[in-house]
Amino acid sequence: MTAKDGDGWTECSQGHRHWGIHGASGLLVVHHDDLGVPYVLMQKRSWWSHHGGTWGLPGGARDSHEDAVTSALREAREEAALGGEGLRVQGIYLDDHGGWTFETVIAESAELLAAKPANGESAELRWLALPEIAGRKLHPGFAATWSEIQGAIRPETLVLDVANIVGARAEHGWWRDRLAAAIRLIEAVSRLRLTHPVLAQWFPRVVAVVEGAARSAPPAQGIQVVAATGSGDDAIVDIVSQARPWERVVVVTADRGLKERVSELGAETEGPKWLLSQLGS
Repeated sequence: MTAKDGDGWTECSQGHRHWGIHGASGLLVVHHDDLGVPYVLMQKRSWWSHHGGTWGLPGGARDSHEDAVTSALREAREEAALGGEGLRVQGIYLDDHGGWTFETVIAESAELLAAKPANGESAELRWLALPEIAGRKLHPGFAATWSEIQGAIRPETLVLDVANIVGARAEHGWWRDRLAAAIRLIEAVSRLRLTHPVLAQWFPRVVAVVEGAARSAPPAQGIQVVAATGSGDDAIVDIVSQARPWERVVVVTADRGLKERVSELGAETEGPKWLLSQLGS
């Protein structure tokens, strides 16, 4: 368990040769401008490196003691002088070759952060608008996954209609202590590994809306709690209306009227069963 113990070549079950004994990871930093155009921080690899002269992401071999996020942030620091400050990790895309994996860590940045080659592996670093990327000579691994990854780079928010979900959960006696039932649900969601159609790990912004007797429910790890001053439905609609046009917002509720209201604002909806099935409830 030492630094750089992941360096070295290995072969996957498909017969491909890869750098990174324990797999590899890269950091995809994305910034959306005021019009919603995504810009991705891209690295042009030095001519002498594997697939030199191609464009991809700062990244490299993962050490045995690192997870994907730690590894990707370290590589970005070593290759692009890029710290993790101001970045919000949105999820991880897994490219599994059988016995070897590359994990793309997607992180949102509020600005076009300064980045420059920090070692000999980078020839150039540049923010490229989404339409420009396909026109570059891309690293084969990045090119093979980019069409799928690009569909998951926008910010995503999950809004929970807590009262509705608690009711659907139907714990014994939940109606006698709605606050405790709400707290149990929020804490359970904070420990949950949410499913996503593209990402192996998904870290959306999660907003739990509570109302009535549950208004004093505290926040949990990774979950913002909003106490509705009036109707919980109105509070949820207000949250959805404040989302940027390019954000994906998913509201979890079974309330038909609320579904119609948020759908008119461009949000997607899921019923409580979608969430509760992941909780094992």
